[in-house]
Formats: sequence, structure tokens, C-alpha cells
Amino acid sequence: MENLISAFVLTLIAGVSTGIGAVLAFFTKRSSTRFLSVCTGLSAGVMLYVSFMELLPGGIHEIGEGGLTEKPATLLGILAFFAGIALIFLIDRLIPETENPHETHEPEEYTELRDESAETPPEAQHHVEAVQRHQKHKLLRMGIFTALAIVVHNFPEGLATFLTALEHPQLGVAIATAVALHNIPEGISVSVPIYYATGSRMKAFAWSCLSGLAEPIGAFVLWGVLACIYRSAVFTPPTFLLGLTSAGVAGIMVFISLDELLPASRAYGHGHDSLYGLVAGMAIMALSLVFLNA
Repeated sequence: MENLISAFVLTLIAGVSTGIGAVLAFFTKRSSTRFLSVCTGLSAGVMLYVSFMELLPGGIHEIGEGGLTEKPATLLGILAFFAGIALIFLIDRLIPETENPHETHEPEEYTELRDESAETPPEAQHHVEAVQRHQKHKLLRMGIFTALAIVVHNFPEGLATFLTALEHPQLGVAIATAVALHNIPEGISVSVPIYYATGSRMKAFAWSCLSGLAEPIGAFVLWGVLACIYRSAVFTPPTFLLGLTSAGVAGIMVFISLDELLPASRAYGHGHDSLYGLVAGMAIMALSLVFLNA
């Protein structure tokens, strides 16, 4: 039961960290794009390292413990790994590019967010009132659709965080941290257009937090399904199933890192910021695993 509660808590923290993105957009006195670059690179480093060094090999080992020899266990683990990639790829393809939650934003977009006395951008003053209403409607629509896109997109991330934390509590902390860092720019993607459309920091912050709730909701849905299957709120799935799950989660993490985090990190950063974050994430994860397994 203790593992179950901690897995839910970690998934919840990782999800609502989208609100941190809104706070950064509202209150930082200068552009934090370099910080975002390092954060997303660090998140990618953690995910890639733990996927290839822990989740996939561990999953194959657990599949083998279910009664299979080395070669069939390895093949099933690889299939589960690519099945995880296919799942997140399918979800990613269903999200329109115009509502992509990982779109970067220019520093100038945050000026009015940070300074309540800031003047409305000059170009807005040259539009008639009807055009302004139309623009605000488009911004609101973009913000809400981005939030919905993040809900769909973060669902499997919630599953990955929850399952990892449930099976490997120490790894769960690392994955939850990586996902939380990954969610910061997503929170900005939601809060910026909603604030400009409504003029309300509270609404922008609320939508940012709500978009991240898909992760704990995904964890709750998965727990409900498994609880029904095992007819118990507390359960221990077969080793074979845990192995397949670990390999599948590794695939999800690798896709997120390569398709989203690294491109976003390079777009936000300057020079080698992305690489610095990536290497730092791998190093932190490697050292953490050494001390956790000591």
C-alpha cells in the first residue's frame, strides 16, 4: 500500500508541475529560455539513461524470470519496447501541429505577463475592436486546445511514471523529476495564450495546472483496471507482466526524449546548453543509481 500511495503522489507532483511554467512566465524578470533549455536537456538525459540502462534490461530480465529462455525473453522485451514507441507515436500524430505543446515562445511574449503596467504591444493598438476580439478568441482557443493536447499527450507519461514508481520506487523518483522538468515548458505553452486572451493570471495558471492532471488521472485509470483484474486495491502483477511493462515504458521515455525534449531544448537554448543538460541528466541518474543500489 505504501508503494501505491507514493506512486500516486509522485505522478501527481510530476503532472501539476505544468503550473511552474506559468509561474516562470508571470514573474521572472528576464527570459528564462536558457533555463528551460538546460531543464529539458536534463530531463532527456535522465529518461534516456534510465530507459537503456535500467528499464529495458530489467524488463528483459523479468520476462526471463517468467519462465522464458534468454532469446525469447529478449525478443519479447524488444517488441514491448517498440510497442511503447508506437503507442506514444500514435498519440503524437493525433495532436495537430498547430497545438503542439512543445512549441517554443519568444521572450517578448512574456513582457506583459511579468509586468502589469506594461503597455499593450504596439501592433495591437492598430486593430479595430472587432479584430481584437477575434484575436483574443483565437488566442483563447489556442491555449485551450494546447491544454487538451497536453492532456492527451501526458496520459501515457502518467502511466509510465506510475508503473515505474510502483515497481521500482527509487527509479520512480527519478522519472517523476524528469517528467516534472519536461512539463515546465508545457505549462508556459498553455498559460501564455490564455493570459493574453483573458487578461487573467489566475485562469492561465489554473489551465496550466489542469492540463497536467492527465498524468495522475492516467495513473488512477490504470490502477482501477488492474484492481478490477486482481480484485484487490493492493496487488502484485506477475513478473512477466512487469517485465513487459518496464520495456514498454522504456520505449515511451525514449520517444519523448528524442522527439520532444531534445528538439525543444535546442530551440530554447544557445550553443551547447542542450548537451550540457543532457550529459548532466545522465550523470545525475548514473550516480543516483550507484548510491541507491549500494
